[in-house]
Amino acid sequence: MTYRIALNFEDGATRMIACNPGETVLDAAYRHQVNLPMDCSDGVCGTCKCRCEEGVYDLGDDYVEDALTEQEASERLVLTCQMRVESDCVIDVPVPSTACKLAPERHEGTVSAVEQVSPSTIRLELKLDKATGVDFLPGQYVNLAIPGTREARAYSFSSAPGSDHASFLIRNVPHGRMSSWLTETAKPGDRMSFVGPNGSFFLRAAVRPIVMLAGGTGLAPLLSMLRVLAARKSEQTIRLVYGVTHDADLVGLEAIEAAGAQLPGFSYATVVADAASQHPRKGYVTAHLEPDHLHGGDCDVYLCGPPPMVEAVRTHFRDTGVTPASFHYEKFAASEAVPA
Repeated sequence: MTYRIALNFEDGATRMIACNPGETVLDAAYRHQVNLPMDCSDGVCGTCKCRCEEGVYDLGDDYVEDALTEQEASERLVLTCQMRVESDCVIDVPVPSTACKLAPERHEGTVSAVEQVSPSTIRLELKLDKATGVDFLPGQYVNLAIPGTREARAYSFSSAPGSDHASFLIRNVPHGRMSSWLTETAKPGDRMSFVGPNGSFFLRAAVRPIVMLAGGTGLAPLLSMLRVLAARKSEQTIRLVYGVTHDADLVGLEAIEAAGAQLPGFSYATVVADAASQHPRKGYVTAHLEPDHLHGGDCDVYLCGPPPMVEAVRTHFRDTGVTPASFHYEKFAASEAVPA
């Protein structure tokens, strides 16, 4: 048996490694050619100090307090040269990945499906060359290269980790380089590559009720999270509010319902901003975020959408006096388009 360790670096890059029972995280990282910061490797200097964001571990006994104080240990700071994990863990490393001599991880695959599912959204699916797929934290993104160019765009997975297929919901930007390639040129069999995973927006351990707020293609990372929660058979209360601009922009409902069918505490609502909409719920997600869903702040909130939506939700929490126990969000904006 091995444990899955996600090393999250200061520059947003994430590297997954396997750690054996009884093995220090530092040794496991070196075994995977990840040069974590260190000087002494004896628990004396404190150079290898990181923070364990999630997971169970033993601090080890062979370190001095000058390297790791009792207060630091209580705040989940660890010395990777002494730390031995007892579960899967997420560890924040306070240096850029380049400082650890890590080259970006590149993955390749073949387009297996590309479909414009609404005027605003393109669904892309890749059959990955690596049979075991890509290991990432649900909610993270990759930089997907635009074939025939030296450019790339950042997109979150809508699929779950470890599959030999990767899927994305991509905003259709008029005259955008990626959008134009996907709608005018792309076809099954085309080759694509991407670099990653990256990002600090990812699913944490489900220890409280969960509130998910999606705007447009911001649904993608939340779908990845829902799929993982369904696979884990989570019994937590989970509420998703998914907002779009026009009726036709509502996509992915079958995927939401498929994941939700495996989650006994799941419910969701869709919202359309267009005043001319025939949808039963109009306006913005904040208008349909009920106090009961927030459990007086005893909840974990995951929000992904365009910057105005993110700011509106933050303002809503401030104005209503609700402070979620944890609040994780990711803003996205359209990349520069090619002049028409």
